Amino acid sequence: MSMLILGLFVAGAFFIQAFMAFFQVRNFARNYHQVRQAGRVLIGKNPRRFRAGSLMLVGLDQEDRIGEIRIMQGLTVFSRFREMPGYEGMLIAELGADYEKLQKMGRTQRECLLNAYRNYVNYKTNNLSFEDFDTSGPNMLSLPVFSAVGSKLKQSVSGFKQHHTRMDKLE
Repeated sequence: MSMLILGLFVAGAFFIQAFMAFFQVRNFARNYHQVRQAGRVLIGKNPRRFRAGSLMLVGLDQEDRIGEIRIMQGLTVFSRFREMPGYEGMLIAELGADYEKLQKMGRTQRECLLNAYRNYVNYKTNNLSFEDFDTSGPNMLSLPVFSAVGSKLKQSVSGFKQHHTRMDKLE
């Protein structure tokens, strides 16, 4: 009986979290739409697994001047976007290269803005890569340990195939 109650509790918590995540995604869509009304939007992200992450919307006009910056920071689904005043009218390239202004920002805000600036530079230089569109965060299988294991596995498989093709020719 206690396992059933525990299972129901876990399932209920999962559904409540999914329900709240729906409202957070709706909040993102509404804020993105509002910023998009004024021009282009850069998105900077700083995903974290066990610490507060952040997501930034940077609205740009036709001359690449910042119209507004909105940021969502937090660890839970209760996080909402808030405005970051004081950057309106600055060129995104100037802000991305201004060490003093970047140091006045919090660490997660700075990392988010630099990610948005990197996306801007990659877009302007036609250098967008898959990672610029990847929203899944770090891939565990791309870590060096797994890469080494993968290359060893590929070597053994190719050696196995070569051995069997030689054996087939002898028969």
